[in-house]
Amino acid sequence: MAEARQNDPRATLLASAPLRMGLAAGLTGFIHANGWRIRAHDHWVDHDEEYYFTRIVWEFPDDISSIEVRERVDASLSKDQQLTWQLWFDNQPTRIAVFVTREMAHLYEMAMHCISGLWHAEIAMVISNREDLRAETERFNLMFHHIPITEANKAEQENKQLRLLQAENIDLVVLARYMQIVTDKLIGPFQNRIINIHHSMLPAFAGAKPYHQAYKRGVKLIGATSHYVSEELDAGPIIAQDVAPVTHRKSVEELVQIGRQLETRVLARATKLHVEHRVIAVSGRTVVFD
Repeated sequence: MAEARQNDPRATLLASAPLRMGLAAGLTGFIHANGWRIRAHDHWVDHDEEYYFTRIVWEFPDDISSIEVRERVDASLSKDQQLTWQLWFDNQPTRIAVFVTREMAHLYEMAMHCISGLWHAEIAMVISNREDLRAETERFNLMFHHIPITEANKAEQENKQLRLLQAENIDLVVLARYMQIVTDKLIGPFQNRIINIHHSMLPAFAGAKPYHQAYKRGVKLIGATSHYVSEELDAGPIIAQDVAPVTHRKSVEELVQIGRQLETRVLARATKLHVEHRVIAVSGRTVVFD
């Protein structure tokens, strides 16, 4: 559940480090020493790897700028060479670019969450390799960029996409049934900041018409997985998953419909977790403070 928003500005810290005595106390003590009020604090210890992960949200007086807060945090935490950390402030919403092809459901779900204020985020642009969703996108007053991609122009067009993302200060890219494989040209600059969705029948039913394959095999569960994009296709750190039971009574069309509903829900959940700064990606997996 998202923390209740207060009048005072708020900072969110995600941090991780090798486990040692006094680590948690040092982080919370630093916040207390500055007179800031902790609103949420969660942590997890990976005892197999002896590693510590934490998420801390605090409020600070509005007569202190976020720049000054960052300087104080940096001056304190940068002394610890083993600590990896990221810091965000709530004065700016997460700026999202959504990549689409022909399916509207995922984009519609995300637009509703942003417009309604359920997410502290905004869709800054929609990029598509087809024109199919231009009218639907513009119905939400969202910026639409048609960037067609072929085998011959892929490198050039990805350069164009990257320039757009950087020009608009995009924080997160969401591939909403975008029927193109993105390369390291985008993955590199947006490491762990590109989210994708796929059905959870991989790798058993990879390739064309996976739901038709699943139907023929009489599957009893179908599902969806949302993950950060890595260079290895559909193998990035997993953020969220869900499944639904099915029986022999379900037709192929019904399986497809259930699967699409799962994908829409799971992609939205993964995006929400990222927007709320609840995910730490490490060693090919994630720690999710949900």
